Amino acid sequence: MKKTILLLFAAISFKVSAQTEPANYAAAVNKFKLFYNNNQPDSIYKMFGPQMIAALTLDNFKATTVQLRNQLGNLNQTDFTSFTPPVGLYKATFQNAALALRISLNDKDQIIGLLLKPLDTPAPAETAKTGSAESAPKQPSMDPSLAESPIALKTLSATIHGTLTMPKNASGKIPVVLIIAGSGPTDRNGNSEKLGLETNAYKDIAEGLGKNGIASVRYDKRMIGESQTSNKESDLRFDDYVDDAVGLVQMLSNDERFSKVIILGHSEGSLVGMLATRDQPVKGYISVAGAGQRADKIITEQLKSQPKFIQDGFKTLTDSMKKGKTIDNIDPGLYFIARPSIQKYLVSWFRYDPFYVIKSVKVPTLILQGTTDLQVAVTDAERLKKGKSDATLIIIPGMNHVLKEAPADKDQNLATYKNPDLPLKAELIPDIVKFINGIN
Repeated sequence: MKKTILLLFAAISFKVSAQTEPANYAAAVNKFKLFYNNNQPDSIYKMFGPQMIAALTLDNFKATTVQLRNQLGNLNQTDFTSFTPPVGLYKATFQNAALALRISLNDKDQIIGLLLKPLDTPAPAETAKTGSAESAPKQPSMDPSLAESPIALKTLSATIHGTLTMPKNASGKIPVVLIIAGSGPTDRNGNSEKLGLETNAYKDIAEGLGKNGIASVRYDKRMIGESQTSNKESDLRFDDYVDDAVGLVQMLSNDERFSKVIILGHSEGSLVGMLATRDQPVKGYISVAGAGQRADKIITEQLKSQPKFIQDGFKTLTDSMKKGKTIDNIDPGLYFIARPSIQKYLVSWFRYDPFYVIKSVKVPTLILQGTTDLQVAVTDAERLKKGKSDATLIIIPGMNHVLKEAPADKDQNLATYKNPDLPLKAELIPDIVKFINGIN
């Protein structure tokens, strides 16, 4: 799934520690909030010091501010966290997400550094104390005809936690579907506090399958939700996700309750699922809203709505990464998608082209794609079909990226990302069930 765009205007990194909020910082943050919510980027720009003005033109700042508002909505609240000169750290709660805001002032109280980034993920010990929603994924109520139980897969560097959904009246062996989530900090249910994402899409898939006599496992990806690790973001590689999926496939294939294992991958999870079928006891593969081309090409296309300096910077970075080289000193505007700590992950992801990977899938394959998906186009599904000519391709009219009924209008479409009570598109579960029941 596409990551929420977090615009960064300038960045100065310092280690911060808890102190009293300086009055001038409180005033600057309040002005920023006021001007931002009143759609007055010019007024914010007038608060900048010479360093900021030299690094960012007014036109570029206006463009990034518009993009920020489109993605995150109004800034509802700012809570002071800590201060170490010259950096003040705040929790900025927007309409659609909560972010960390770092602001730096010079001796004239002009802004010389302004950075918005995802909130730091708490360590496992902190998580246990705070009961964070990201660490303890919400568990929506399930249909009474179904039973849910926790599962865990231990790996060398992580324990992957998930949920097994079973029909209570199951008799004999039944199929089981491994549901692989899309990109970003998305939990086993298809939700993300950091991204302002509330869909329950994966939970709803599990329920729909269960009502049709099919078991399922959905899980938190490593470093997400209960599957926290001691590893740093910079340690993660795309193949780690594949290894985790393979481990779960093997665990399920050894479970006597199940007649066959099917992989269902959504968005980025589609590629993970393709790779996880290789030489594994999988009987079927389902791609839902899966990209049909390399991730770097998709991101490049998505960045066309960004200022030209962002597009050019990403091209320079990808050209370097294709040669195996990362770049630490990048434009702050690229941090949301290519900060130094995730560049090696991107290198490991960009090398896979789904068109060629799907050719290696040896099991019956179903490709599902909606027509109002803002992130993956129907042409992606058609490209996957060309890569595997014997696959079944189904285009579902009016289905968006979070698998709900949605119009093409962007604002109305995105509104469904925050409505967990909306049902899945009506055709989705019947199409999946028919495919699974047709596998020998």
